[in-house]
Amino acid sequence: MANEALIARDLLKIGAVFFRPDEPFTWASGIKSPVYTDNRLTLTAPEVRDDVEYGLAELIKEHYPEAEVLMGTSTAGIAHAAITAHILNMPMGYVRGGAKDHGRKNQIEGKLEAGQKVVVVEDLISTGGSVIEVVDVLRDAGAEVLGIVSIFTYGMQKSVTRLAEARVENHSLTNFDTIATVAAQLDYIKEADIVRLKKFRDDPSDESWITASK
Repeated sequence: MANEALIARDLLKIGAVFFRPDEPFTWASGIKSPVYTDNRLTLTAPEVRDDVEYGLAELIKEHYPEAEVLMGTSTAGIAHAAITAHILNMPMGYVRGGAKDHGRKNQIEGKLEAGQKVVVVEDLISTGGSVIEVVDVLRDAGAEVLGIVSIFTYGMQKSVTRLAEARVENHSLTNFDTIATVAAQLDYIKEADIVRLKKFRDDPSDESWITASK
């Protein structure tokens, strides 16, 4: 199985995870963030893509060996679910952000039968809200959701709490702390920045990390 540090190096190398603690990005919510994340970039980097998709396949085999169907989150998880399902020779589908307003008005695309054991494939876990909505849709359709696999998780307390309350587990290829540590080792950031980054991770609404230890 691909290890956390390897995936961290991969994501940093292609700029899928990009740290800029001295010039924060601004999220749509207005929160200042020291990190930019776009795991879609893994799709255009074949070597990294292989590490990611085979890594996700190994997570599924290790943690959810009884899985019958993979379901991607819309839109970022769809390609990863499709490639991983191909590797595992499994059926896949995806869950829309909302039901279509035409045709059969599906929200779940692909064949899903009540009682089937499903693993949700997500690219990134931040607060956990969107992926839990997907889990709820699948459960409402009668699926047994075994859990989630994802490329990267911030490990924010909000997501940990939400996942626990939803009674669903997540297994990620790598995490925020590992990527921050590897980024310092490879000189993408300064060693002192790790403390600032973890302060952001612990409470994104607290912007005191921006001026800390500059």
